[in-house]
Amino acid sequence: MSGFQTLFYKEVLRFWKVATQTVTAPIVTAMLYLLIFGHVLESHVQVYPGVQYTSFLIPGLVMMSLLQNAFANASSSLIQSKITGNLVFILLPPLSHWDIFFAYVLAAVVRGLAVGAGVFLVTVWFTHMSFAAPIWIIVFALLGAAMLGTMGLIAGIWVEKFDQLAAFQNFFIVPATFLSGVFYSIHSLPPFWQGLSHLNPFFYMIDGFRYGFFGQSDVSPFFSATVVSLSFGLFAFIAVQMLKRGYKLRA
Repeated sequence: MSGFQTLFYKEVLRFWKVATQTVTAPIVTAMLYLLIFGHVLESHVQVYPGVQYTSFLIPGLVMMSLLQNAFANASSSLIQSKITGNLVFILLPPLSHWDIFFAYVLAAVVRGLAVGAGVFLVTVWFTHMSFAAPIWIIVFALLGAAMLGTMGLIAGIWVEKFDQLAAFQNFFIVPATFLSGVFYSIHSLPPFWQGLSHLNPFFYMIDGFRYGFFGQSDVSPFFSATVVSLSFGLFAFIAVQMLKRGYKLRA
């Protein structure tokens, strides 16, 4: 396990050395979203009975920040290693594909949770928050961070340039998170867009996470957990197979 521990420590240290950029900046961005949307819509929107809009918004912002940063950690690390040429120092040691997979994904989980916790601690002062089912909060935070870390690993292996990674993030990850119910309930959408939202696994992560705070959600948290778990299993299988075969990693 020493190889896994060393790689995991290296990945955590990599983002922590520039914490102002990797942790503080996303927290500030989420704070701006809360100040703008909360101020504008607080008196006009009530999604759940008895739940203020600002309270509804905070779990969505926490989960959005967590997911985007978990993805960014694994993907940016791999593409930087490929471009600078130091990926060879990961491939040469006797590390198995499981060592590499768990090191990158767990480091992504650590960054995602750090950013998510920071966003929550900063925004929770603006309103009263309840904790109806804290177990679901932990379950969806861990599943969401692991799934996006795995997706970031796949993207980092697949892309060869920074602009390809930016396109993957801008045209897939960001739209999927913004269209998953961060700022609204899907019940406010027309039937067609409601059905389309149910095809988005990001929706189930945010909806289940929000259930942990209010005990209310658009779908059952058990169903959401099932969808997210199956999605994570699929992406994990793809990532492990890519690592095992050395896809775009070995010359």
